[in-house]
Amino acid sequence: MNTTLEEGTLVLALPKGRILAEVMPVVRATGIEPEADFDDPKSRRLLFNTNIETVKVIRVRSFDVATFVAFGAAHLGVAGNDVLMEFDYPEIYAPLDLDVGHCRMAVAEPKALMESDDPSRWSHVRVATKYPGITQRYFAARGVQAECIVLSGAMELAPNLGLCRRIVDLVSSGDTLRANGLVEVEQIAQITSRLAVNRAALKTRPEEMESWIEKFRGAVGAK
Repeated sequence: MNTTLEEGTLVLALPKGRILAEVMPVVRATGIEPEADFDDPKSRRLLFNTNIETVKVIRVRSFDVATFVAFGAAHLGVAGNDVLMEFDYPEIYAPLDLDVGHCRMAVAEPKALMESDDPSRWSHVRVATKYPGITQRYFAARGVQAECIVLSGAMELAPNLGLCRRIVDLVSSGDTLRANGLVEVEQIAQITSRLAVNRAALKTRPEEMESWIEKFRGAVGAK
Protein backbone atom coordinates (compact mmCIF):
# COMPACT_ATOMS: atom_id res chain seq x y z
CA MET A 1 0.00 0.00 0.00
CA ASN A 2 1.10 3.57 -0.67
CA THR A 3 2.53 5.35 2.38
CA THR A 4 3.58 8.60 0.67
CA LEU A 5 2.68 11.57 2.83
CA GLU A 6 0.33 14.06 1.23
CA GLU A 7 -0.46 17.59 2.32
CA GLY A 8 -2.89 17.55 5.23
CA THR A 9 -1.77 14.15 6.50
CA LEU A 10 -1.62 13.78 10.27
CA VAL A 11 1.21 11.61 11.66
CA LEU A 12 0.94 9.83 15.01
CA ALA A 13 4.24 8.58 16.50
CA LEU A 14 3.99 5.47 18.67
CA PRO A 15 6.76 3.88 20.76
CA LYS A 16 8.10 0.41 20.10
CA GLY A 17 8.24 -2.09 22.95
CA ARG A 18 6.23 -2.68 26.09
CA ILE A 19 4.25 0.57 26.03
CA LEU A 20 2.92 -0.07 22.53
CA ALA A 21 0.77 -3.00 23.66
CA GLU A 22 -0.59 -0.94 26.56
CA VAL A 23 -1.44 2.14 24.52
CA MET A 24 -2.99 0.49 21.44
CA PRO A 25 -6.42 -0.02 23.09
CA VAL A 26 -6.46 3.74 23.73
CA VAL A 27 -5.39 4.51 20.15
CA ARG A 28 -8.02 2.19 18.72
CA ALA A 29 -10.68 3.74 20.97
CA THR A 30 -10.06 7.07 19.24
CA GLY A 31 -11.08 5.45 15.96
CA ILE A 32 -7.58 4.85 14.55
CA GLU A 33 -6.97 1.33 13.24
CA PRO A 34 -3.54 0.74 11.63
CA GLU A 35 -3.25 -1.56 8.65
CA ALA A 36 -2.60 -5.26 9.30
CA ASP A 37 1.17 -4.99 8.81
CA PHE A 38 1.39 -2.88 11.97
CA ASP A 39 0.62 -5.92 14.14
CA ASP A 40 2.97 -8.23 12.26
CA PRO A 41 6.08 -8.78 14.45
CA LYS A 42 8.05 -9.78 11.34
CA SER A 43 7.32 -6.54 9.51
CA ARG A 44 10.27 -4.14 9.17
CA ARG A 45 8.10 -1.25 8.08
CA LEU A 46 7.97 1.88 10.23
CA LEU A 47 5.29 3.96 8.48
CA PHE A 48 1.73 2.65 8.25
CA ASN A 49 -1.59 3.64 6.75
CA THR A 50 -4.71 3.55 8.89
CA ASN A 51 -8.44 3.24 8.30
CA ILE A 52 -8.51 7.05 8.19
CA GLU A 53 -7.09 8.20 4.86
CA THR A 54 -5.50 11.35 6.30
CA VAL A 55 -3.90 9.65 9.34
CA LYS A 56 -0.60 7.73 9.28
CA VAL A 57 1.16 5.97 12.13
CA ILE A 58 4.91 5.65 12.63
CA ARG A 59 6.55 3.20 15.04
CA VAL A 60 9.86 4.43 16.51
CA ARG A 61 12.07 4.05 19.58
CA SER A 62 10.44 5.49 22.68
CA PHE A 63 13.26 8.01 23.08
CA ASP A 64 12.72 9.22 19.51
CA VAL A 65 8.99 9.93 19.75
CA ALA A 66 9.62 13.30 21.39
CA THR A 67 12.14 14.30 18.72
CA PHE A 68 9.77 13.42 15.86
CA VAL A 69 7.01 15.48 17.50
CA ALA A 70 9.21 18.41 18.53
CA PHE A 71 10.58 18.89 15.01
CA GLY A 72 7.21 18.49 13.33
CA ALA A 73 7.82 15.16 11.60
CA ALA A 74 4.90 13.86 13.67
CA HIS A 75 1.97 15.96 14.85
CA LEU A 76 0.99 13.73 17.77
CA GLY A 77 2.88 11.10 19.73
CA VAL A 78 2.84 8.90 22.78
CA ALA A 79 5.85 9.49 25.03
CA GLY A 80 6.70 8.68 28.62
CA ASN A 81 7.15 11.72 30.82
CA ASP A 82 10.67 10.40 31.45
CA VAL A 83 11.46 11.19 27.79
CA LEU A 84 9.61 14.52 27.92
CA MET A 85 11.46 15.51 31.10
CA GLU A 86 14.84 14.49 29.70
CA PHE A 87 14.60 16.48 26.48
CA ASP A 88 12.30 19.24 27.77
CA TYR A 89 11.44 20.39 24.25
CA PRO A 90 9.53 23.71 24.31
CA GLU A 91 7.95 22.70 20.99
CA ILE A 92 5.96 19.93 22.70
CA TYR A 93 2.66 20.37 24.51
CA ALA A 94 1.68 17.38 26.66
CA PRO A 95 -1.95 17.95 27.73
CA LEU A 96 -3.00 14.45 28.65
CA ASP A 97 -1.85 11.57 30.85
CA LEU A 98 -2.82 8.37 29.01
CA ASP A 99 -2.72 6.28 32.22
CA VAL A 100 -0.43 3.62 30.70
CA GLY A 101 3.23 2.75 31.14
CA HIS A 102 3.23 3.16 34.90
CA CYS A 103 6.66 2.91 36.51
CA ARG A 104 9.05 5.12 38.47
CA MET A 105 12.45 6.67 38.02
CA ALA A 106 14.74 5.80 40.89
CA VAL A 107 18.27 5.91 42.21
CA ALA A 108 19.59 2.43 42.99
CA GLU A 109 22.79 1.03 44.43
CA PRO A 110 24.19 -2.32 45.62
CA LYS A 111 22.46 -3.69 48.70
CA ALA A 112 25.77 -3.96 50.54
CA LEU A 113 26.45 -0.26 49.95
CA MET A 114 22.99 0.80 51.13
CA GLU A 115 23.54 -0.78 54.53
CA SER A 116 26.21 1.81 55.35
CA ASP A 117 25.13 4.64 53.03
CA ASP A 118 23.47 7.93 53.96
CA PRO A 119 22.07 9.74 50.88
CA SER A 120 21.70 12.97 52.87
CA ARG A 121 25.49 13.18 53.08
CA TRP A 122 26.19 12.82 49.37
CA SER A 123 28.18 15.69 47.83
CA HIS A 124 29.36 13.98 44.63
CA VAL A 125 27.98 10.90 42.90
CA ARG A 126 28.97 9.00 39.78
CA VAL A 127 25.86 7.57 38.17
CA ALA A 128 25.17 5.35 35.17
CA THR A 129 22.00 6.41 33.37
CA LYS A 130 20.40 7.16 30.03
CA TYR A 131 18.82 10.23 31.61
CA PRO A 132 21.74 12.62 32.23
CA GLY A 133 19.56 15.73 32.07
CA ILE A 134 17.05 14.54 34.66
CA THR A 135 19.81 13.09 36.84
CA GLN A 136 21.91 16.24 36.92
CA ARG A 137 18.90 18.49 37.58
CA TYR A 138 17.67 16.22 40.37
CA PHE A 139 20.98 16.10 42.18
CA ALA A 140 21.76 19.78 41.54
CA ALA A 141 18.52 20.69 43.32
CA ARG A 142 19.92 18.86 46.36
CA GLY A 143 23.33 20.51 46.07
CA VAL A 144 24.96 17.28 44.88
CA GLN A 145 27.34 17.18 41.92
CA ALA A 146 26.40 14.32 39.59
CA GLU A 147 28.89 12.81 37.16
CA CYS A 148 26.84 10.89 34.61
CA ILE A 149 28.05 7.91 32.62
CA VAL A 150 25.58 7.59 29.78
CA LEU A 151 24.47 4.06 28.89
CA SER A 152 21.55 3.03 26.68
CA GLY A 153 20.81 -0.16 28.59
CA ALA A 154 22.05 -2.79 31.05
CA MET A 155 22.48 -0.11 33.70
CA GLU A 156 22.34 -2.74 36.44
CA LEU A 157 25.73 -4.09 35.36
CA ALA A 158 27.54 -0.82 36.03
CA PRO A 159 27.88 -1.05 39.85
CA ASN A 160 28.76 -4.75 39.74
CA LEU A 161 31.57 -4.14 37.23
CA GLY A 162 33.00 -1.10 39.00
CA LEU A 163 31.87 1.48 36.45
CA CYS A 164 30.08 3.47 39.15
CA ARG A 165 28.36 2.87 42.48
CA ARG A 166 24.84 4.02 41.60
CA ILE A 167 22.39 4.09 38.71
CA VAL A 168 19.33 6.14 37.76
CA ASP A 169 16.81 4.17 35.73
CA LEU A 170 13.16 3.26 35.30
CA VAL A 171 11.82 0.66 37.72
CA SER A 172 8.59 -1.26 37.31
CA SER A 173 8.48 -4.46 39.36
CA GLY A 174 12.04 -4.11 40.70
CA ASP A 175 12.83 -7.69 39.66
CA THR A 176 15.82 -6.70 37.50
CA LEU A 177 17.32 -4.66 40.34
CA ARG A 178 16.95 -7.53 42.79
CA ALA A 179 18.36 -10.06 40.33
CA ASN A 180 21.51 -7.93 40.10
CA GLY A 181 21.90 -7.20 43.80
CA LEU A 182 20.63 -3.61 43.68
CA VAL A 183 18.05 -1.76 45.76
CA GLU A 184 16.21 1.53 45.34
CA VAL A 185 17.42 4.27 47.65
CA GLU A 186 15.56 7.30 46.26
CA GLN A 187 12.65 7.93 43.94
CA ILE A 188 12.93 10.79 41.45
CA ALA A 189 9.54 10.71 39.71
CA GLN A 190 6.47 8.66 38.92
CA ILE A 191 6.33 7.91 35.19
CA THR A 192 3.39 7.42 32.83
CA SER A 193 2.91 7.89 29.10
CA ARG A 194 1.51 11.17 27.82
CA LEU A 195 -0.04 12.47 24.63
CA ALA A 196 2.59 14.73 23.05
CA VAL A 197 1.42 17.44 20.62
CA ASN A 198 3.49 19.60 18.29
CA ARG A 199 2.80 23.21 19.28
CA ALA A 200 3.17 24.55 15.73
CA ALA A 201 0.58 22.06 14.47
CA LEU A 202 -1.72 23.10 17.30
CA LYS A 203 -1.48 26.72 16.10
CA THR A 204 -1.82 26.04 12.37
CA ARG A 205 -4.42 23.25 12.59
CA PRO A 206 -6.22 24.11 15.86
CA GLU A 207 -9.63 22.53 15.23
CA GLU A 208 -8.18 19.26 13.96
CA MET A 209 -5.60 18.97 16.73
CA GLU A 210 -8.03 19.89 19.50
CA SER A 211 -10.44 17.31 18.11
CA TRP A 212 -7.81 14.58 18.38
CA ILE A 213 -6.85 15.66 21.89
CA GLU A 214 -10.49 15.32 22.93
CA LYS A 215 -10.76 11.92 21.24
CA PHE A 216 -7.77 10.69 23.24
CA ARG A 217 -9.22 12.23 26.40
CA GLY A 218 -12.47 10.37 25.82
CA ALA A 219 -10.62 7.11 25.11
CA VAL A 220 -8.70 7.38 28.38
CA GLY A 221 -11.90 8.14 30.28
CA ALA A 222 -13.63 5.13 28.72
CA LYS A 223 -10.68 2.87 29.64
